[in-house]
Amino acid sequence: MNEQPPATGRDSAPAGRAPTVADVLALPVLAAGQPQVITGLSQLDRPVRWVHITELTDPASFLKGGELVLTTGMPLPDDAAGVRRYVDELTDVGAAALVIELVRRYHRPPDALVQACRARRLPLVTLARDVNFLEVTQVVHALILGNQADAMRRTQRIHEAFTALTLRGAGPQDVVRAAAEMSGRTVVLENLVHQALICEPSGSTVEDALAGWERRSRAAEPGDHTEVGGPEGWLTSPVSYQGERWGRLVMLGLSAQGPDFGPEHVTVLERTAMALTVARLIHATPWEHTAHRTALRELAEQLHHSPEDTRARCAALGLPTEDSRFVAILVDLGPQAAGGELEARLHRDLRSAGVAALVGELSPGRLGVLPALRPAQPWRPVAERLSRTALSLAPGAIVSAGSEVADLADTARSFREAARVLEATPPGQPLPAGRSFHELPDVGLRRLLYALREDTRIQDYTERRLGRLIEHDTRHGTDLLTTLGHYLDAAGNKTAASRRGGLSRETMYQRLRTIERVLGIDLESGERRTELHVALTALRVLRTD
Repeated sequence: MNEQPPATGRDSAPAGRAPTVADVLALPVLAAGQPQVITGLSQLDRPVRWVHITELTDPASFLKGGELVLTTGMPLPDDAAGVRRYVDELTDVGAAALVIELVRRYHRPPDALVQACRARRLPLVTLARDVNFLEVTQVVHALILGNQADAMRRTQRIHEAFTALTLRGAGPQDVVRAAAEMSGRTVVLENLVHQALICEPSGSTVEDALAGWERRSRAAEPGDHTEVGGPEGWLTSPVSYQGERWGRLVMLGLSAQGPDFGPEHVTVLERTAMALTVARLIHATPWEHTAHRTALRELAEQLHHSPEDTRARCAALGLPTEDSRFVAILVDLGPQAAGGELEARLHRDLRSAGVAALVGELSPGRLGVLPALRPAQPWRPVAERLSRTALSLAPGAIVSAGSEVADLADTARSFREAARVLEATPPGQPLPAGRSFHELPDVGLRRLLYALREDTRIQDYTERRLGRLIEHDTRHGTDLLTTLGHYLDAAGNKTAASRRGGLSRETMYQRLRTIERVLGIDLESGERRTELHVALTALRVLRTD
């Protein structure tokens, strides 16, 4: 039974690989012969390296493999054993396919030939009409040579691109991104414990690429060279640093049906590995730390494409994302401080404590930590441990914590809360009793106003409420602002205010009447006292900033 021929009309093979048997059969010069695939339909993706016209009974002696063999059928043996030997020799040498013209000797393919080709899985194609074999060789050889020239030019461009990346000191993210763009495939950089540090998807999402990463990666045994392997047919290449293997690059295929990589993909991955080796020498920060920083910034600033992508990326870094709780912790060292030593120390401490966490610098002088905790595990002891470690290395550091969240997608809120606590914590702020970190309930009115001190609305509010009293003190040499402070701090109790200011009750009464006249308010009003108290607290914050 004849198998269906490929669709016709294509003029060339896709860029980046040699033409296949299917590509060649689709060329107009062969399509005119009405090709019919008799056997080996599943083998039509074999690459065609050359075309060979033969009328010999032993053509295999002139072949090197990959040839499309064209014949009129004249030399075929008459006996079945001879036909089988003829096919065996073609198959053993690696011929791509056998094309026989059914015009002169045969008008249907011999049964012995069909059976032999089917047994050896050799594509057998018949031509119902006369075809100029010489023209076929010219067209196909021109296509092959043209593709080879194109491949050489593309390879040269690949080398030039990675050389340029190396010369400008590109970091690992840039290098891996370039590999994904040039190959059109998803590229992943992982370390020796199968944590995916960088993932640049192409034609898929991060979630699709990294789902169950560690399990899938361990199923693909690492090799010493660039090779295709593992259940999913990944193309992998080892990455070394100072002569020792450090990790590997993985290029994912486009299809789950099997490997679909060409020479250019191998070139891209090998040049990527070389560029990463150089980048590792240039960029001193461990790439695990860089990966943690990137993931943390995506979480804190919600830069991710989707929550699913972020969850997959964090899970591939070793952070448990299912059945875990999270709390954002920030360590502020000051914008001029270097946090590299503390970052490394926190990594080690958390690892020794068995706490899975992301640790990384979010901005100059500010570290972020996101521990993943078991549902019943309290977060405060973890925050306390981190705080003590941070303060032991940087006594002037300020540590803050956001609220606990149950979903990784909600960690941005926890980071915002921790950042607000930092903004509301002036240098030298005493630590809460029994704690070495700050959290939202610690932020009272004064610290809230400290956080808002640069807001012009706060400054304007303060000036409108107290400006005239300050001007009066300046002109007359009085100190009514201090007296007002004693009065407000005493919650409107004149006797207590007199004691605070060391004044007689009569003097206190007289000064309060003057304050009411200057400000044009009634100090017996609780609302007015509240307004003045807020304004005076803001003024104190502004003057001590």
